[in-house]
Amino acid sequence: MVRVSTSSVFAPLALAAALLVSACASSVTPRPPVATGPGPSFPTTVPPPVSTIPPTALSFSSLAGWGEEDHLAALNAFRAGCGVAKEPAMARTCGLARGSGIQDEQGARLFLEANFRPEPVGDEGLLTAYFAPQYDARMSRNDEFSVPVRGLPADLVVLDLGAFEPAFVGKKITGHVEGPTFVPYPDRAAIEAVPTDKPLAWMRPEELFFLQIQGSGVLVLPDGRRVRAAFAGSNGKPFVGIANAMRDRGLLPDNNTSGDAIRAWLAAHRGPDADAIMQLNPRYVFFKMAADDGKEPVGAAGVPLPAGRAIAVDPSRHAMGGLYWLDAAAPKLSGAFPTYRRLAVALDTGGAIKGDVRADLYMGTGSAAGAEAGRVRHALRLYRLVPNPQS
Repeated sequence: MVRVSTSSVFAPLALAAALLVSACASSVTPRPPVATGPGPSFPTTVPPPVSTIPPTALSFSSLAGWGEEDHLAALNAFRAGCGVAKEPAMARTCGLARGSGIQDEQGARLFLEANFRPEPVGDEGLLTAYFAPQYDARMSRNDEFSVPVRGLPADLVVLDLGAFEPAFVGKKITGHVEGPTFVPYPDRAAIEAVPTDKPLAWMRPEELFFLQIQGSGVLVLPDGRRVRAAFAGSNGKPFVGIANAMRDRGLLPDNNTSGDAIRAWLAAHRGPDADAIMQLNPRYVFFKMAADDGKEPVGAAGVPLPAGRAIAVDPSRHAMGGLYWLDAAAPKLSGAFPTYRRLAVALDTGGAIKGDVRADLYMGTGSAAGAEAGRVRHALRLYRLVPNPQS
């Protein structure tokens, strides 16, 4: 999809795209698209179909923690999100789950074990977590609330190269038009250097930074009003985490690069020092405002995210609406829960979530969810629950 603000953009944009495709077609090997969410749009790519032959025969009893799982909570999360599934077998099993009327733990476990089989996905990977933050905001600037929440710029264009060359289907670039040339959109530092005359709200710098990482959140105004800041788009730059850089520079200890520790350092060094660290991440997220209905935010699949039961995945590797068993242990950060073993539904995407064995667990809304999410960095074994053949 091409997002434009005026009709005058199309002529130079088409020329730029044509030149880009012509120059690259003979030398670039197409790669699967990478999601730039978490965002509100459903991924446009469809992962390869799941094999009907299990690579390794597994029983549910072989999954560490299966007996202690809250199977009814897991089944309810599946029923809430599985309607987005496109694969026929998963869609059929979704219909069975929704029509079953099961409301007890034993029945939920029996349903899951009768209708699915677990298959391992790859080797060891990584589990992280995210949340929907809640932050104070102001409608006018002051020394504390000093950075603007920016809406999607009128000149930002997302260009789908597949419209010009089939080999590039799903490959998107983000930029803007300068004269006759289509150029990449500026990075974080360049965007922040230019004032905006249409701020949506004003926030503390480090809190806006974390709001952009999470992709959406709730802003609380002094009069008690609550508004939801929802993802509207990004500058197309890759996400670059700042934790390792802060550790390498001696700003944080090796075992305490949690979200809370990063946020505290940025707040304590607000100004040029903190700005320089945050600008190591070139990615910049823009927002749109909506009324806060008190519900959980909507993920990339287009449905609300069940807290503790939704994961963001790489949409080029996994289908939305899929059901997965997480076996995560060996936490890398101090103060973390030792294990996360549970079923979760693939309902979201993230700019940093890439690869087969990579998941981001949605923890919920507010400070408690944020505190837990910031400490999740666990070794992950991932299992896909594949629907059994119809009898």
